[in-house]
Amino acid sequence: MNISVLLLTIAIAFLITVLLSPIFIPFLRRLKFGQSIREEGPESHMKKTGTPTMGGLMIVFSIIITSLIMAVKVSSAVGYELWLLIFVLFGYGLLGFLDDFIKVVMKRNLGLTSKQKMLGQIVIALVFYFILRIQDFPTYIQIPGTNIQWELGWGYAILIIFMLVGASNAVNLTDGLDGLLAGTAAIAFGAFGILAWYGFPESNVTIFALAAVGALLGFLVFNAHPAKVFMGDTGSLALGGAIAAVAILTKLEIILVIIGGVFVIETLSVIIQVVSFKTTGKRVFKMSPLHHHYELLGWSEWRVVTTFWLIGLIFAALGIYIEVGLG
Repeated sequence: MNISVLLLTIAIAFLITVLLSPIFIPFLRRLKFGQSIREEGPESHMKKTGTPTMGGLMIVFSIIITSLIMAVKVSSAVGYELWLLIFVLFGYGLLGFLDDFIKVVMKRNLGLTSKQKMLGQIVIALVFYFILRIQDFPTYIQIPGTNIQWELGWGYAILIIFMLVGASNAVNLTDGLDGLLAGTAAIAFGAFGILAWYGFPESNVTIFALAAVGALLGFLVFNAHPAKVFMGDTGSLALGGAIAAVAILTKLEIILVIIGGVFVIETLSVIIQVVSFKTTGKRVFKMSPLHHHYELLGWSEWRVVTTFWLIGLIFAALGIYIEVGLG
């Protein structure tokens, strides 16, 4: 798969999103699919109330269409890996859509209950695992930068559930500022696209990852501060599940923790905050997830976002170096 194919994949996904957004955003506004802002969130965010959400639909649509077009163009066939990735993207996106729909249309700000959301995430992860087993997908994990492999057997099912559920929730937590998730996710998918191309040059996984990059960059045109649209849980849950699925299919399970370092840090900040408050009654951060902490320290929203993008780039470069440079 040559460079021109990779660039074309990014370009098509970018154009689909950019051309679709001016049509879709007013449609969301007419339907009154506006974001409700949490009262306990930063006061500066209250002005964002009513900004159209569920923009993740555009991202999901763009990734699926671009991936299928380019897969057929490159190999005249769509492999099971791509169908699996589309299944995870669509499945978690549908779960997020239901969550958004309940929040926006039914005016229940918390959306799906945590148990309902978790059950849906686990079911999708289990289906993903069983399809992999039907395809005799290897159940080992490899230590990055070494030739050491650890066979997990049935324990691989637990790892897949942990990765898909954990990543979807971690990415969801990161979606709190204009452009924050779109940028960090584009960087992470870009890193996995490079590694997929390096390790599996003819794989549809590479196409999918780069289609995600293009779709996210296109979305960022309208999601950068001040955002004209939010992706909502429709986008964040879909992207989180998809990035974990890409890591699994490329046998880069452990590298996900490094390339997705921003998502890991955001999640840890929430865990630390909750544990500290419940055990000592004190908060470690002014607010969690971590991006809100820096907002309340007086950083501008754009400064927080660009700083997190830079950190994401560093983590992505580190992950690529460990896998390619040390492997």
